[in-house]
Amino acid sequence: MTISPRDVHPSADEAAFTEQLQRHRRELHVHCYRMLGSFDDCEDLVQETFLRAWNGRATFAGRSSLRAWLYKIATNACLDALDKRPRLAIGGEITWLQPYPDALLDELIGAEEGPDEAVVEKETIELAYLTAIQHLAPLPRAVLILRDVLGCSAKETADLLETTVASANSALQRARAGMREHLPEQRLEWAPGADPTVAERELLDRYVTCSERADVHGLASILHDDVRFAMPPQPEVWHGRDGVVQCWVDGGFGSEAFGSLRHVITRANRQPAVACYVRRPGDDGYAPMAIDVLRFRDGAVADIVVFGPEVFGAFGLPREIR
Repeated sequence: MTISPRDVHPSADEAAFTEQLQRHRRELHVHCYRMLGSFDDCEDLVQETFLRAWNGRATFAGRSSLRAWLYKIATNACLDALDKRPRLAIGGEITWLQPYPDALLDELIGAEEGPDEAVVEKETIELAYLTAIQHLAPLPRAVLILRDVLGCSAKETADLLETTVASANSALQRARAGMREHLPEQRLEWAPGADPTVAERELLDRYVTCSERADVHGLASILHDDVRFAMPPQPEVWHGRDGVVQCWVDGGFGSEAFGSLRHVITRANRQPAVACYVRRPGDDGYAPMAIDVLRFRDGAVADIVVFGPEVFGAFGLPREIR
């Protein structure tokens, strides 16, 4: 994020000032999402950012761009929120993690005053990155995002966080060490992101087909040997093909009582995702059940993170399928 003065100043007129703020809403929303890991918390933090900006508009002297000023406010609002309600991983798992719809990320592409591509690139928005960054303490987390995602210099970062360059650099070293510890070993093998290949689209189709047919063996055949399966906010995580398949069987998948499934393909965090709808015995239609966010590796499904029906609204998905 290049910080340079612009001929734009918060206006004393509320409507004009609000219009200026709204141009940056989505990228600030994504920034708060990286800081908090929870989609639901982002809107509150953006609103808090705009409120602080309105209350402090008289202090903005144009020494930096409006965008940089808003990032400073948003970052500090996130740090305050983390200080008031700190979150601890349960068994090493980030139970508050939620997905971010690609359709909303796409709002930033080609925007007139949009952010750098780094703001929405796959490597820094995928779930593995979001999970790892949530393990960091708040200040190193903020420094890492400002430096490695937004491309701020050490001085810009220090100015935004009202600290010294030495402190910012020290926090960055701690953050990078923490990321190396918590990112999967194979992460570099699937970064940077690219459009889905034909093989990946076929794999996604097979995942949907086998799920709708309740074909346990078919699903097992497309899972990676060391597949990982998680369902935030539950802290449990299953590893390995046999363990994951057994988890599904134990949960009733494929039984008459479980019901039948239908799916809508979508995307989240620059990853393929599938919205799952279930029709229980006696139901007329298919109701929202979960969104599976997938990662492929070596021609197989390597990671499945499942989120509950409460996230369907953010994706603009139908409330029912008949």
